[in-house]
Amino acid sequence: MGENKSGETTSVVSYLESTLESADIAEQIVVAAARELGFREEEQYHIGMAVRESVVNAVVHGNCYSRYKKVQLTVSKYPDRLMVVVADEGKGFDPGSLPDPLARENLLNQSGRGIFLIRAFVDELEIRRREPAGTEFRLVKYLNRKLESTGMVPREGERQ
Repeated sequence: MGENKSGETTSVVSYLESTLESADIAEQIVVAAARELGFREEEQYHIGMAVRESVVNAVVHGNCYSRYKKVQLTVSKYPDRLMVVVADEGKGFDPGSLPDPLARENLLNQSGRGIFLIRAFVDELEIRRREPAGTEFRLVKYLNRKLESTGMVPREGERQ
């Protein structure tokens, strides 16, 4: 993905294998895009972790490690935000049926916190079923969202 100086949207679609190594690849692609857009280092880390969790969910729960199924990663850069779509080819699921990871009976579970973490790291998360099969996670992170929401003003020389 090149620089987006014209204010136009640029998108790149990648098809990844249903392996855990794909989470590393997706994270690298998305962190590079976030860096190009001007996200701060901490935000790049958060975006990378959210994408990593999304791809792991797609590989493990969606595609069940099937070598015949792919994970689709779409990275779109806008002047004011980064949007990442991670889609699998699995049977899909109802996000409303997931147990609350903060409920007392789930606190010691070793899994079940991925979507909770993704929500914490991005500004918007939409999960939907795909037709004919699969699940799609749409993650959006806005530039300078934290500064705007807190009323903080960037220091001189910081990107606004």
